[in-house]
Amino acid sequence: MSPLEISPEELARIIETKAPVLVLDIRSKQQYLEGHIKGAANAVCDSMQQKQVIMSKLPPHMKIILVDEDETIAKENATMMARFGFDAHYLKGGIKSWTSELVKSSQDTTISGDSLWDSLKKNEDVFLLDVREPSEFSEFKIPGAVNIPLSQLFSSGYESLIPKDKKVVTVCSHGNRSMVATFALAQKGIEATSLVGGMAMWNQVLNATSLKEGDVTIIQVEKVGKGCLSHIVGSNGEAVVIDPTHPASKYVEFAQKEGLRITKVIDTHQHADHVSAAKDLAHLVGAKLYLSKLEEYRMESEQVEDGTTISFGSKHLRAIHTPGHTQGSMSFSLDDMYIFSGDTLFVEGIGRPDLRDKAEEFAANLYETLHSKILKFPDSAKVFPTHHGEGVKPTSEGLFVTTIKDAKKLPLLDLDKAAFVSKVVSITTPRPMNYSMIIKINKGTIPVSEAQIPDLEMGPNRCSIRT
Repeated sequence: MSPLEISPEELARIIETKAPVLVLDIRSKQQYLEGHIKGAANAVCDSMQQKQVIMSKLPPHMKIILVDEDETIAKENATMMARFGFDAHYLKGGIKSWTSELVKSSQDTTISGDSLWDSLKKNEDVFLLDVREPSEFSEFKIPGAVNIPLSQLFSSGYESLIPKDKKVVTVCSHGNRSMVATFALAQKGIEATSLVGGMAMWNQVLNATSLKEGDVTIIQVEKVGKGCLSHIVGSNGEAVVIDPTHPASKYVEFAQKEGLRITKVIDTHQHADHVSAAKDLAHLVGAKLYLSKLEEYRMESEQVEDGTTISFGSKHLRAIHTPGHTQGSMSFSLDDMYIFSGDTLFVEGIGRPDLRDKAEEFAANLYETLHSKILKFPDSAKVFPTHHGEGVKPTSEGLFVTTIKDAKKLPLLDLDKAAFVSKVVSITTPRPMNYSMIIKINKGTIPVSEAQIPDLEMGPNRCSIRT
């Protein structure tokens, strides 16, 4: 008998005595859901990379028992893990040899970002368990999540923090630690699902909210985990998209639901915190791409300058040069009653002027932009920004929007120019992660693949300043 071999009778005794052991069912997800050993977690290991990720997160001194259909694959993997120093074993004869009752799972072992967002929107009973380290958790997180690092889940004492009447979803950076967390929870008899792709893919979830007023339709698209906002503006079946984010294909879906066809795509400026989807979306739908004439782009587009008009349906957008966040930033006005402000003015604050290393000069420009241009619109004009900060709540209609009247009450906007520049320059905020590379991508000087985008955009948006 191999020292790595565990008989069904021995495994049954181990489970009954609640000895510290980790039972990993390495069969397919569907087989696991249809029936597995009580307390076992599903760990599909189809590639060496998956195996290495899982092994890197497992406690090295805990007894691990692998279960498959007939022991063949489990024996092979247990032997490999033992060579790496793990106390690894396999169930003799596999699941076919198990005579005790099998447990059926009521839920999948993973959940996509879109499915999780649907559950949260419906106020379903979901408990978000973030298993990253506290330093990572403090940087950015899903609102309402509770932080218990993965290392602590393999010890005792945390069980009382996890409600028994809610669906438990584990979260980490990329979905690796959260999957291992489901193993630890299964050992304690707690069913959990892992967020696929972790926070990186959570940042790619898009949510659309529509506003219809007269013959104008505005669809605000929120990048839920990032706070990025973009807008599909429609009239008579035709639409312009302002500041789209990835994935570009979602904009086609959102527009079609409102009976709109995208014909024009605009970026208000060179974004620093997320990869623009403007070029890809324009190519996808055969639309014209519009970019600021005053910023350096290495791609073909229609050039926008102060006063440029962009027609769609029976309406047109008017470009307003609004320097400050960047030197070539453009905002857009529709009928002087809807202002698409880019990163110049937000619901809760103003655009930061320091991302191009000319903070004092750009802060002075920002003051003039705000007081001489944006705040000159009627008090009732609605302002649709391209971001919102953490903790900012949408209106009852689900929109992140303010009015000129409310914007005038924001801190910093009651200062004179000298005091404004001095104060704004003194406010130090960490720069967006990977911002220099993102600027180069958005400029068109270096390529990017869809697979790279989630990691490049990891972290909170940091394009605004507020006091």
